[in-house]
Amino acid sequence: MTAFVRSAPEPTLPPPGSSVGLLAIIRDRLFPGPIASVFTILGILFLVWAIPPLLRFLVIDAVWSAPDGAACRAPGAGACWAYIWRKAGYFTYGSYPFEQRWRVDIVFVVGFVLIAWLLIRRAPWKGVAAALFFIAFPILAVVLLRGSTLLGLPIIPTDLWGGILVTLIMAVSGIVFSLPFGVALALGRRSTLPIVRFASIGFIEIMRGVPMITVLFMANLMLPLFVPESWAPDRLLRPLIGVALFASAYMAEVVRGGLQAIPKGQFEGAMALGLNYPQRMRLIILPQALAIVIPGIVNSFIALFKDTTLVAIVGIFDFLRAVDTARLDPEWAGPTITATGYVFAALFYFVFCFGMSRYSLAVEKELAKSRHR
Repeated sequence: MTAFVRSAPEPTLPPPGSSVGLLAIIRDRLFPGPIASVFTILGILFLVWAIPPLLRFLVIDAVWSAPDGAACRAPGAGACWAYIWRKAGYFTYGSYPFEQRWRVDIVFVVGFVLIAWLLIRRAPWKGVAAALFFIAFPILAVVLLRGSTLLGLPIIPTDLWGGILVTLIMAVSGIVFSLPFGVALALGRRSTLPIVRFASIGFIEIMRGVPMITVLFMANLMLPLFVPESWAPDRLLRPLIGVALFASAYMAEVVRGGLQAIPKGQFEGAMALGLNYPQRMRLIILPQALAIVIPGIVNSFIALFKDTTLVAIVGIFDFLRAVDTARLDPEWAGPTITATGYVFAALFYFVFCFGMSRYSLAVEKELAKSRHR
């Protein structure tokens, strides 16, 4: 019996036509089974039913330019985007004086540049960017927005601040403060010192056990009672402190979950290297714990950004409050105008929240790649 041994490899055959191409992707992702196929068909039917009237209202029948709301009140008129354009300054700055709005624009531009510098992972001089954002930028923002007689800038009381300006101040300040304070609370809750542990647990449980509205009312009404009248916090600073403290308690629990997910061997290995407690946390434990809970951290940031709308209850003129107030203008009153204002508000919050979500996914993927190298 003679055995035959092939001396050259068999040529590679192309994959079956049913496993590649657009049809294969649609089948695998939308129709992998009977239940998924039913839900896919129901979803397609819903989109067919919902998209045409929505598209007609927002685009086809929309009023893009008009001197007042008369055209938007006409029968068959769609979304009144002319109203959004005419009220854009009010939505952005509130009642901030028109001739001084350049100060707000400078703060927006500088803040955007510094945040982009920090978020671009491969950008150089991250330490310089962090120092500018966390130290220099707050001073610049306070001086420009509030004003300074020494620099010849008129004082603009916070009662006149509003719109997107106040919303971004609340959200950015809360996010920047809640993460480090939440980390400190999470570490305090795991501390071996009873006073530190019980104080951290008490703060976290109290903040998590009451509604945010209660915290805002307490911050607005009770904070001035604990300090002399001349030292009473500004009316904008009071809810800002309440929002930041409230978010810190939830952030602490997110970080604590990451700390508990770290294997005990990591702690023992760090101790074996002779690192003290701050070094162990800063160099070994916290980087791993925070990487694990990135989805939870970003989810807390998104919730905080949306919860800033609650500050309107204590008289703060945030973006949503500006939209709600602008619709009462008799010149622009109308059902489609009101609907357009709320659609614009929804798009504003969606863009910011979706951007944070997409960025966190990109960071997760990059960290996953670096761990598998």
